[in-house]
Parts: sequence; C-alpha cells; structure tokens
Amino acid sequence: MFHDRARLWVQGGRGGDGSIHFRREKYVPKGGPDGGDGGDGGDVVLVADPRRRDLSGFRPNQKLRAERGGRGGGRLSHGARGEDAELHVPVGTQVSDDEGRLIADLAHPGARIVVARGGTGGRGNKHFAGSTRQTPRFAEIGLPGEEGDIELQLKLLADAALVGLPNAGKSSLLARISNARPKVADYPFTTLAPVLGTVESGDGRQLVVADVPGLIEGASEGVGLGHEFLAHLERARLLLHVIDASEGDADERWRTIDAELGAYGAGLDTRPQIVVLNKIDLLSASPSFDVGDARIIRVLPVSAATGAGIDDLKRMLFQLVPAEEVVPSPAETELVDYLVYRPQPARRAYRVYRTEHGFRVTGRPPAAAELEAILKAAGVREGDEVEVGEETLEWQ
Repeated sequence: MFHDRARLWVQGGRGGDGSIHFRREKYVPKGGPDGGDGGDGGDVVLVADPRRRDLSGFRPNQKLRAERGGRGGGRLSHGARGEDAELHVPVGTQVSDDEGRLIADLAHPGARIVVARGGTGGRGNKHFAGSTRQTPRFAEIGLPGEEGDIELQLKLLADAALVGLPNAGKSSLLARISNARPKVADYPFTTLAPVLGTVESGDGRQLVVADVPGLIEGASEGVGLGHEFLAHLERARLLLHVIDASEGDADERWRTIDAELGAYGAGLDTRPQIVVLNKIDLLSASPSFDVGDARIIRVLPVSAATGAGIDDLKRMLFQLVPAEEVVPSPAETELVDYLVYRPQPARRAYRVYRTEHGFRVTGRPPAAAELEAILKAAGVREGDEVEVGEETLEWQ
C-alpha cells in the first residue's frame, strides 16, 4: 500500500559528561586536573533518497534516537561524538514540526536536514582550574539532545499529472504512454494510490507522469478519495485533464474538476493543461469541447483502448512540458548539500556540573521540570546533593 504520510518521534543524543580526573604519575603524586571533555551527542538527520518511493517503511509513531556522546577521560582525553541517526526518505518529502510548521522541503536527491540536534558535551575539570582554585572537583555534565514529534508528507515529483473524474481512463492512458502498469478495470476508483510512470522519447529524454485517484465534486473539502492526493498535483508542471468523451458532456465534466482545483488552491488553478478526450473509440463522430480558457494549451482526442492519438499525445508532452529552471550557483561557492533549517539555539544561561557529592547548577536555572529531566539524564540518585545558587538540596 502506498503511504504518503508518517509521524516520528525524534531525539538527539545526550552529550557525554566531562571528566573529574587528576594527574597521577610516578614522582608526580599531586598532579593537576586533567579531566577531558565529553563528546557531543549525535544528531537525527533525514536524507532525501531517490531509491525510496513512499513512506511505507515507517512504523506508526516510530521513535528514532541518535547515539549519546562518550564520557571524557583522564589525560585530557575527549569523549567520542555520538553517531548520527540517519533516516532515508523519498525525494519530495516535506517535514513539519508538531505545530504543523514547515521545517524543510527535501526536493532534491541528497538533501539533508537535522531534525533533532545532539546535546552539548560537558567540559572536564581541567577547564575550571585557576590560580585560586587549583584542584576543581567538579565537571560539567552533558546536556540532553533536542526531542519532539515531526510529521513527514510526501508530495510526488512529476513533470505531468493525470487528473479527472473516476473511470475517465487515466490508468489505461498511463499504461499506454509510459512504463507503468497500474491496475485497470471498468469501474470507478480502481486507482487507490498514486502511480508514477516514465515516458521516453526517441532522443532519450524522459518525463515522469503521475496518476492519482479520481476526483469528485467536493474533493477539495475532503469528499471522496481525491482530497488526500490533491497535494501530489502541486509539483506537476503540466496537468493532463482526462475526460470520458463517450459520456457526451465533456464541457461540464471539465468545469467540475476545475472548480475543485481552484478551491484547493496551491497554484493548481493556474497550471497549464492538456485536455485529453478519451474513449473516442466508443463514438461515431469526433467529440466536441467548447471551453475557452487560456490555461488549455491543447485539446487531443485519444483512445487508450486502441492507441488512437497516443503518439500525438506523447509528442505534445515533450513539446509542452515546461523545461526545468536551472538556477546558476555562485562561481566561488559550491552548493551546500547539508541543510540545517532549525535556528541555532541561544547559549544557555546556566551550567550543570557533577561534583564529588552530587551536582551544582550555576547561572539562571531553567524551569523545575527541565532541570529535573537534565539531572535524571545525568544519573542523579537519591541522597545526592544538588547545589542551586546559595541553596543545597538533597535529591529525594
């Protein structure tokens, strides 16, 4: 089954704790502090992979965690950075946060986005040595990584898309002009999921054509199957409006679907169209179509059953599909393929340290719930002393 939506819970890796350690060597019985820093936690990264076709590989409410950073060690040894959790998604996937705001649009193969940053590693006690404090017995703990829910929505990347009422013959037409083999039957709503096909010209040029489930009146408001798949038309640069010419009311059928495209918006009501009058093999005379609209650039009578007019349609596709816009890149810089869309967090106004007796919090402490989560992640135990400003509390 085709899946174009998925919801994930993601969490960046926790940063490793800094080390409380002192130099202990022969003939150096009282060496200074040499605790190393903890490593940063890994990030959760999404990568656009052209080999993926949909989001069916994701479990409902799947959880994805990156690896935590390594602890610092003695002799100023730094902890290793946590491994990133990398998830491959289809090209054309849009990423939204838990409030529905668009974070990124992975519209190109290889595009990457960090959806949850790893926590910062803590500093070792070597950093806190000075002329007045030569043996600091505390070090920073690593902070938890970002976490939250994200939603993935796939919008197909196609040069042209077939649109029309149910049973207009869209699937049969796609099978005629491309290498796709969709399910074909003589009843409405045969197509229950989008299908992509590749059309190839004699000179080797290729176009991708998408077939989506048939639309009915009210589809833009959620009626029928079409509402879920209207989004897949947004990226198509040309619409093939397929009409069953054998029914004799082609003008009215065109207006029905066009009204739904306009109600949905997203530029579908301005997209150029080729009107395809299908099933002419069932007519004794040429079909009529009298709609005058600037968006209609061709009207072609065809028969997906017999192949009549199919060659003309394929030729028109390669002539009329707008060429892709080529955006020149600056000569002095290369295109960055690792895109981070989330804003950089501000430097935190507090620090949390591990001491010999528990933990110390300096600066402006965070909210109680956040501080509790940080301390629990750091391994606080019952009976540990937690110093917050001038107060010393016992963890219960």
